[in-house]
Amino acid sequence: MSTPVVVRDATAQDEAAWRKLWADYLAFYKVTLADDVTDYTWARILDPASRVAMRVAEVEGQLAGFAIHHFHDSTWVKAPDCYLEDLFLDETFRGRGIGRALMEDLVAICRKDGWARLYWHTDEGNVTARKLYDSFVASDGHVRYRIKL
Repeated sequence: MSTPVVVRDATAQDEAAWRKLWADYLAFYKVTLADDVTDYTWARILDPASRVAMRVAEVEGQLAGFAIHHFHDSTWVKAPDCYLEDLFLDETFRGRGIGRALMEDLVAICRKDGWARLYWHTDEGNVTARKLYDSFVASDGHVRYRIKL
């Protein structure tokens, strides 16, 4: 029997565990962020007035992963879109359906809140994540461009 996964909103008590997962996530993508950016991200996650929100997956009291998302207006549909900005699992929890649980939870939130679409990006070479994402929907063929200002 598999251990149940609890998916819930992040709380202030999750900070230390999230910061460890966040550091692992940044290392996975070979990215370094200034501490004040991470601090600001955490503050927005906890701020009820912020559009940035985070759902966490907990297994036996341990934070196994997170999904950071936010919604925004669109020029293509009347209802807001939801952007899944970051999804990450501790490597010891991968392959147990926890990523799927986070995705399904986010789909349910989008439906409940009346958002029109859920979308995300991932690294082209991230085969593990793409396998999960492809089980939800095929890539729409768009290529991302980003100018750092």
